[in-house]
Amino acid sequence: MKSVAWWRSPSRSGHPWLLVACLSWPLLQGCAAPRGVGDMGVVIERATGSVEVVETTGKTVLSRVEGLGDLSHASVVYSRDGRFAFVFGRDGGLSKVDLLTGQLAGRVMQAGNSIGGAISQDGRLVAVANYQPGGVRVFDTETLVQVADIPAVDAQGRTSKVVGLEDSTEQRFVFSLFDSDEIWIADLNDPAKPKITKFTGIGSKPYDALISPDGRHYIAGLFGDDGFALLDLWHPEAGVKRILKDYGHGEKRTAVYKMPHLEGWGMTEDLVFLPAMGRHEVLIVDRAEWREVGRVPVAGQPVFVMAKPDGRQIWVNFAHPENGKVQVIDVPTRQVVRTLTPGPGVMHMEFTPRGEHIWLSVRDSDRVDVFHTHSFERIATLPATKPSGIFFTSRAHKIGL
Repeated sequence: MKSVAWWRSPSRSGHPWLLVACLSWPLLQGCAAPRGVGDMGVVIERATGSVEVVETTGKTVLSRVEGLGDLSHASVVYSRDGRFAFVFGRDGGLSKVDLLTGQLAGRVMQAGNSIGGAISQDGRLVAVANYQPGGVRVFDTETLVQVADIPAVDAQGRTSKVVGLEDSTEQRFVFSLFDSDEIWIADLNDPAKPKITKFTGIGSKPYDALISPDGRHYIAGLFGDDGFALLDLWHPEAGVKRILKDYGHGEKRTAVYKMPHLEGWGMTEDLVFLPAMGRHEVLIVDRAEWREVGRVPVAGQPVFVMAKPDGRQIWVNFAHPENGKVQVIDVPTRQVVRTLTPGPGVMHMEFTPRGEHIWLSVRDSDRVDVFHTHSFERIATLPATKPSGIFFTSRAHKIGL
């Protein structure tokens, strides 16, 4: 409070040099008013290996953090206080970004090729899924010191790429082994001695996964088979169940231009909306019985299928050549009610925490667009260099994000 009073009346402070000091940039940050991080986030700039730190109240860019390596397919999780973003790069780099200072707080090269990660329920552990050398490596979120290494080796001794790494309850991580068709649960209550539960023969080539908001149901998409693999984490003894195994049976699948991403939370209270592999459709699944209850024809091959926080709308973006479009599905009528055309290369979407706005990364136009989710009007545009993923700090308090 003393410093605030002085700032307003410098002549009464007796220390005019402090005014000069606070106008210099490094100290100006220290003199800035404290702020929360609840309206902050990062935008991945994949071509330059950097992230923009943004805020959604004024819709502005606050800072840019560089030196994060190859950010192709990069994803982010947040510390439990929302201050630090853990960025998973494609080159195996794990970077820790301080949103408040706009600086890189730590970075380790933990593998040769990685594909996302997750943070533990208590926020103490961050886990990374690896293509090369495969497996999962786990790090202390404070120090980025490795605390566990879980090689993904099947019963025949084959190493597998790991995909669909999700956090669940009780300090557990769940992930899929692409090359050996397995799902594993890793209990990290004692990081020095991870307890692994394995499920084999779950379906051919699991490529990605999601977990329900309550952490109970893990769903892996299958590239080699039609359908999905479902694991109930409340009853793992029941094993993995195949669902929607007939949705494309007997029909020729079109070429897949971009793999669908499942970690977008296309879940409402009663339904799950899933991108159909190689088809111009969004599948609707009843969450009580895990059976298909409908399909919505859409403009192209869906990539992200994401539910607005209130569950009223589903927003969908697409693979090439329809990646300049975004469509909105009205949940009660199960109809497409709006088609937006922001421009080529719409890579990702992120709702503000209460869903009044949605941010879209428009890669080929080097910008991020902000749309109102009720009027569908574009209300703001922010510059960004080849933006891809957008991740807000509200993810810090949600399972599976």
